[in-house]
Amino acid sequence: MLQDKDRIEIIRYRIENAHRTLNEVQLHIDNGFYNTAMNRMYYACYYAASALLVAKHITTKSHDGVKQMFGLHFVKTGIVSEELGRFYSRLFDKRSKGDYEDLFDNTRETCENAFPDAKKLVVRLSQLANDWLKEQEQPPIRWKPLRNI
Repeated sequence: MLQDKDRIEIIRYRIENAHRTLNEVQLHIDNGFYNTAMNRMYYACYYAASALLVAKHITTKSHDGVKQMFGLHFVKTGIVSEELGRFYSRLFDKRSKGDYEDLFDNTRETCENAFPDAKKLVVRLSQLANDWLKEQEQPPIRWKPLRNI
């Protein structure tokens, strides 16, 4: 069982990591590494979603578990919009195909279409993490603004 101090550190680290990872995406798109760009978008969202699960004392053992628990505790409850919840599921699928399927490549168009929603999801989850930190009487997480496409 995590101590409160450790829980706070993990949440901060994962949200900061989500922003660092998302800031890599445009470079990968610009250089034609579309599967890598999709992977980084997915992982940015995954880090942010898993941070919120830690805040709620929810333990998962897999990426699919994070996706399911995120949907159950944040999307179905209306804390995160259904639109962003569906986006996270689609991103999971696109990342998996790009990483594991032979003869499949994400395209520049697919990446550029997904990037704004990845930013929206990471920002929304970061706001929720900061709300949780405020409830714990902790200072907010500060992050650099995300680059536009």
